[in-house]
Amino acid sequence: MACFLVPTTEAIVTTIVKKTADKSADKKKIEIKNPFIKRLNWLNNMLWGGSALLAFEHIWHGEVTPWFPFLTNAATPASTAEMLREMATSGVGMALVVSAVWAGIVAVTNSMAKRPLELEAQTK
Repeated sequence: MACFLVPTTEAIVTTIVKKTADKSADKKKIEIKNPFIKRLNWLNNMLWGGSALLAFEHIWHGEVTPWFPFLTNAATPASTAEMLREMATSGVGMALVVSAVWAGIVAVTNSMAKRPLELEAQTK
C-alpha cells in the first residue's frame, strides 16, 4: 500500500537536517562533535535504501501506478482509511525500528572509538 512513504518522509527530513548541519559547520569552520549528527548519513542510507526497495516492491505488485491517484488504495474513501491505518502501523513501525537500530549502531561504534583512548589514558 503506502507504508514506504513514512520512512521516505523520515529520510527527507534527516537529509535536510544533515545538509543543514554540515553547511553550518562549514560556515563556522568547526567540527561536528555530536556522534548522532556525525553519523546521520548512515541513517539516511538505511532509510533511502529501504524506502527504494519497498517502493519497488509496491510498484511490482501494482499498488503504485503512474497515473493519479498513484496509490491504488487512494481511489475510494474506505481504501484510503485502510491505507492510512497501514501507514500509521507498519510505516511508523518500520521507521522506528530502522532509527533504533541506527542509534544502537552509533552508540556501539562511539563506545568502541572511546575505548582505545580510555585504555591509553590508563596506561600512562
